[in-house]
Amino acid sequence: MQSNAPTSPAVPDEVIEAITRLRAPIAISHVVPDADALGSSLATVLSFGSDGRDFKLALPDGSLSQRLAFLAELAGFSIASADDFARADGFVVLDTAKKKRCNVGADLKQTDWSAGRPVINIDHHEGNTRFGDINWIVGDAGSTCELVFYLLRAAEVPITPAVASLLYAGIQTDTLGFSLPSTTAAALHAAAFLIESGADVALLGERLGRSQRKSEFELLRVVYANTKIVGEGDIAYSFAGYDEIHDAGCTAADIDDQISVPRSLDGVRLAMLFTEGRKGATRINFRGSGDVTVVDLASEFGGGGHSQAAGAVVDGTLDEVIAKVIRRAKEYIKKFS
Repeated sequence: MQSNAPTSPAVPDEVIEAITRLRAPIAISHVVPDADALGSSLATVLSFGSDGRDFKLALPDGSLSQRLAFLAELAGFSIASADDFARADGFVVLDTAKKKRCNVGADLKQTDWSAGRPVINIDHHEGNTRFGDINWIVGDAGSTCELVFYLLRAAEVPITPAVASLLYAGIQTDTLGFSLPSTTAAALHAAAFLIESGADVALLGERLGRSQRKSEFELLRVVYANTKIVGEGDIAYSFAGYDEIHDAGCTAADIDDQISVPRSLDGVRLAMLFTEGRKGATRINFRGSGDVTVVDLASEFGGGGHSQAAGAVVDGTLDEVIAKVIRRAKEYIKKFS
C-alpha cells in the first residue's frame, strides 16, 4: 500500500542551527537569477530576517530580469551594500553550484568576499562543488525553493502568503510547470501546501507565463528567427548577439526561458541557446530531452547544472563559440543513439 505522505529529504540540524545563529547574514544566489534562485533567496531572507537579525540579499544592479522584478516587489527586502558584506557574520548561498557563480557583483568577485566567515550552501545542482562550510545538496530535488520549503517546515518557521508565493514560483518554473521528471510526489505535496498557505497562483501564472513586455517579445522574435536545426533534426539551437539583445530593449538578465524555442521543436533531443550578453563572452543554455543528458557537455565548456538543464559561459565571439559547440554537440549526441 502506498503511503499518503510522500517522502521528502531530511533537513540537517546543522543547517538550521547555522542559519539561526547568524545575526547579520547575507543571502546570495547565482548570477542572472531565475525564479528558483530569486524565490529561494528572498524566501530565506523574509523567513529568517526576524528576532533582531539584519538579513539582506545580494542583488547587484542589472542582475534582475524585467520578468521577475515583481517577485522582488512582492517580497520587500534590503539589498546588501559593500559595507553590509564587510560586517556580515555569514552567508547563505542558494541555488548556486560554484562559488565563482555567486551573484555578488564584479568588484566583490575579485576579492575573498566570505573572508573566513561561514558559508551555508543550499542547492539542488548535481554538480555542486560543495564550496560551503556547511553544504546541503539534494541533486534529485526539483528546485532549491522546494528545499527551502522543507527547511522552513523543519525549523518551524511560519510560511506567510508572500513566502508561499516566492517558493511556489521557483518550484513551478524549475519543474517547467510540473512537467519534468524532477516533479516528484513530494514536490507536488510542497506546492499544494504552499497554495494552502496563500501562494497567489493566479498572479504567478499571469506574471510568469502570460505577461511579456514588448522588449521581451521583441527578443523572442529574434530567437525564433535565428533558430536552426542541425543534422537529422535531433539538435536545434538559436542565438542572439549583443546588439540584437540590446536593440530589443533587453539585457543579459532577461535571457533564460528563450531556450524553450529550439527545445519545443518535434524530434529535438538536444537544444541550445547562444547569447552574447556582454561582448566577447557567449552564454550557452543546454537542454536535453528523452534520454539525452547535457550536464557533461556543459562541463566540457567550463559549465555545469542539472542532468537535462545546464549552462556555460565561453569567451569568444558568438560565431566562434557556436561553431565550436555545435561541432562537439554532433559528436556528443551519438552516444545516446
